Amino acid sequence: MAVEHINENQFKSVVLDSQKPVLVDFFATWCGPCRQMSPVLDQIASERSDVKIVKVDVDENQNLAAQFGVMSIPTLIYFKNGKAVSQAVGARSKASLETMLV
Repeated sequence: MAVEHINENQFKSVVLDSQKPVLVDFFATWCGPCRQMSPVLDQIASERSDVKIVKVDVDENQNLAAQFGVMSIPTLIYFKNGKAVSQAVGARSKASLETMLV
């Protein structure tokens, strides 16, 4: 499954109402660590059909970033059943992200 870019208008239907757990990457295009995370997230998305991975550009979706207290990027928030269950800030290894996805 490919990583999907979403905006504030899609967040409820794609993330909160999802039947699958969702890992949300709050990022910005100018952020170096965010760019480092892209291939890792793409790899996880291609290997795991049980988890949806989406990206939210904080510059284009500032209200959404504020709603979830995103102060630094990348911030990754893992949602299950419409609720945030874990969060990580900063670039992470694939192994570190895999431990979040339980």
